[in-house]
Amino acid sequence: KAFAGLRRINLEGLRWRVFDAKGQVLGRLASQISTVIQGKDKPTYAPNRDDGDMCIVINAKDVCVTGRKLTDKVYYWHTGQVLLFSAVSFKELKLIAYVGHLKERSLKDQMAKDPTEVIRKAVLRMLPRNKLRDDRDRKLRIFADSEHPFGDRPLEPYMMPPRKVREMRPRVRRALIRAQKKAEEQEQGGSQRKGRKREAKTEVVA
Repeated sequence: KAFAGLRRINLEGLRWRVFDAKGQVLGRLASQISTVIQGKDKPTYAPNRDDGDMCIVINAKDVCVTGRKLTDKVYYWHTGQVLLFSAVSFKELKLIAYVGHLKERSLKDQMAKDPTEVIRKAVLRMLPRNKLRDDRDRKLRIFADSEHPFGDRPLEPYMMPPRKVREMRPRVRRALIRAQKKAEEQEQGGSQRKGRKREAKTEVVA
């Protein structure tokens, strides 16, 4: 399965880029893979040519997501079945096909079933819907663990760009400062009350 479809790809001149998904955010990782697989990181990029490199993704089971996507993100698909009846009259109505319906699976269940499919769908949905999409899909090889059968190839580990953390908005920053000041005042007030109680106790004892 790992070597399936490689004969259809012209591997001459292509680089073998290795992406380590361990600890990486799913969307940011998929955007970098889609950029490399389309060849957008090359100065010779053209939208009508497939100049992208081979992409090998390892440790797919250790990919991370932000927020509550593990439970809120849902994958949908349809079985494609239709409810069909065969009848000469209403009394002789016979069901010849069972009804199918829209099925769903959460991201958490999909990670437990097949984590490679999570990254594959994230990357494919970032690619343009044209005739080059199938060839680009063949250049993507995803593995759940760190082991892969391409050790004899000239592999190049891909360095993910540093994540840019968005600065806190002014309103949120002011609210945080007010909350910190309020907490400090409460701590100081509590310590002052304890000191007064101790002073009163010493006066009573004296």
